[in-house]
Amino acid sequence: MFNYLKTSLNRRAARRITREYPVRTDTFETEKYGRILFANWENPLVERKEIDQKSLSFYEKFIKEGDFALDIGANIGHMTVPLSLICGKTGLTLGFDPNPYVFKILEQNASLNSSISNTKVFNFAITDADDEYYYNSSEASFCNGGISKEKISRHGKFALSHKIKGVRLESFLNETFPDRLPNLRLIKIDTEGYDKEIIRSISNLLKQYKPAVITECFGKNSEKDRFEHFELLKSQGYSLYYFSGFSIDAEIVPILKKEDMLKWRHFDFYAVQED
Repeated sequence: MFNYLKTSLNRRAARRITREYPVRTDTFETEKYGRILFANWENPLVERKEIDQKSLSFYEKFIKEGDFALDIGANIGHMTVPLSLICGKTGLTLGFDPNPYVFKILEQNASLNSSISNTKVFNFAITDADDEYYYNSSEASFCNGGISKEKISRHGKFALSHKIKGVRLESFLNETFPDRLPNLRLIKIDTEGYDKEIIRSISNLLKQYKPAVITECFGKNSEKDRFEHFELLKSQGYSLYYFSGFSIDAEIVPILKKEDMLKWRHFDFYAVQED
């Protein structure tokens, strides 16, 4: 009972009070990649993340050693790290997140496992235009959130004291990593409802390099937003699939028509170019 009350009070405080939380480095054993280190954030609102072979095998459907992968909306790096392990030392994984609270942990995770991975992370948002944006969260501890051009947004009442930088991805990659672009195989996007705007802004990258796309349909998205999300990828020749979790044994359901985007409220799906 005491532990339950303590946990409940800590969670309530995290929703109302902005403060820093410590990091704990955990160790996970994997069949293929051996012992892996991961920095977990001890924010009481954040579930402890684990890395296992089932999740790694899920990503291996899309990428392999030497590939180039992007994690947009990386948070603390619980997807960045698996991607970087699979792309390996000869490949490259980039992680992007504008939230300064999670970025500190993302930086730590990018530095771990460096003998078998190659990761670079950036503290800005990927947006449809180079600009500055407000960043809001529903929790005072900023364990998650989203960007907006308006000071008050649907993402919550708590706002960073400063605007964050937004960068157009295509220009950034062409200027900074042009040699890696031919090996671009996967773009994961999780930006709290901003995914389709990013997809629209990277249409040239999708057309030229045809990477797989893992993206989120935000629960608050309207029917119009969901249909547009579908059409943006379908019009580029992608086949879309709902999946029930980031595991090799996840349920996979084809999304054949735009109306299928209404079957689930908040969900992840992937899009691939199929021969």
